[in-house]
Amino acid sequence: MSLLIAALPLALLGALASGPVSVDLFKAAALGWRDESSDAVILWQLRLPRALLAVLVGAALGMGGAAMQGMLRNPLAEPALLGVSSGAALAAVLLLYYGVASLSGWLLPALAIAGAFTAVGAVWLLAGHGASAGRLVLAGVAINAFLSALIALALNYAPSLFAMQEVVFWLMGSLANRGWDQLRLALPFLLVGAVCLFLARNYLRALALGEDSAASLGFQSRAYPLLILFGIASAVGAAVAVAGTIGFIGLVVPHLVRPLVRQDPARLLWASALAGALLLLLADILVIQFVGAQELRIGAVTAFIGAPFFFWLIVRARREQWL
Repeated sequence: MSLLIAALPLALLGALASGPVSVDLFKAAALGWRDESSDAVILWQLRLPRALLAVLVGAALGMGGAAMQGMLRNPLAEPALLGVSSGAALAAVLLLYYGVASLSGWLLPALAIAGAFTAVGAVWLLAGHGASAGRLVLAGVAINAFLSALIALALNYAPSLFAMQEVVFWLMGSLANRGWDQLRLALPFLLVGAVCLFLARNYLRALALGEDSAASLGFQSRAYPLLILFGIASAVGAAVAVAGTIGFIGLVVPHLVRPLVRQDPARLLWASALAGALLLLLADILVIQFVGAQELRIGAVTAFIGAPFFFWLIVRARREQWL
């Protein structure tokens, strides 16, 4: 854990130093954010908000994945399983599809967050009162499949190739051209999500012993799963709203740090948030350093990291007979 804590500021410094233009970071920092010199503008208006957004988005995805795996007691669960990402993505795709996203910089992320909450609400209603983890997963898969079908339909009838390209690029996830506006919009929802998951930490710890054991310890109320779902929708929905769909962080990160917290689901939340922030920040540095005709999408980078890990996870599960 101490290694992760020490690595994050170093990665943040590396992200600020990365880019096609060399910047004297210490001089630009000393000039202040109001200065109009090129070094100060690049640092304060371009690189710093992007790096901080990578930290926040990565933390939200990592923490959401840990909460989802703890609540469903399924090591292959991630926020996208319950349609959180698809709900936010569909709302964003519809705005891009009809060309109204350009009316206001706040419109797309705000409605994407609303889409995430709507998707989680639909899962909760479909699963029904007192739903088990298995029924929640089935409801999530059904809602996620339906939302994915609607996104595919929107792409199929895209009014122009430009609109289709815009939607596809957004779905691939990116932190390019993000600034303080996106950071200010996402931060309150991320904090609300983190507080909800913090309040449910003891429930997750008790749930690791089984639903019956959790009930015998006093966690009988269905408010706890709802609190977790609300927290995930708030944090992950905000992350998707400002950065697009970035997969595999929520799936991979909890597995990487679980041994560091001795399998404790409560401590896993914060360890996953820290590791998720670090992983996405490193992935963004790789994106910035990539030289090509178009910027490499960060969703593609995390997929290249996550897919082999996913294969390894399935092979290990088959070997150990826990799946």
